[in-house]
Amino acid sequence: MEIKEDQLINIHNFLPHREPMLMADYILELTKEKVVTSFEIKEDNVFVHNNELAEAGLIENLAQTCSSILGQSFFENPEADTKVIGFITNIKKIELFGLPKTGDKIISKASLISQYENVCHIFCETFNHDELLIRAEINLFIQEVKS
Repeated sequence: MEIKEDQLINIHNFLPHREPMLMADYILELTKEKVVTSFEIKEDNVFVHNNELAEAGLIENLAQTCSSILGQSFFENPEADTKVIGFITNIKKIELFGLPKTGDKIISKASLISQYENVCHIFCETFNHDELLIRAEINLFIQEVKS
């Protein structure tokens, strides 16, 4: 997938995560049912071991990519100080095919299968160029935290 700099969306507008737990850099495409993100693997990433992003890092990248679909409704106003909490409630199926190395830029794609209020079931995949790294079906929960 060609990354066009003028079409990048800052993922900070759709996720509560911040460094060092932010596992996606940009949203390349976002609709109510689909999201595509990019993430460059850096040496100082907390999930990098022996120059590879560990399985847990790939899963966290997928979860953050997926939560952008559900989270966009909470972050429609980037100026608002909205606080949300979200977590994986279930991993229905997961297949791991490879691990990216430091310096790689991975692309994650997620599609909404179903949603009931603040819980959604999503199919997701991550690629390094044309190589499929991981594929999963996960359930996520997200809600606004009232102060």
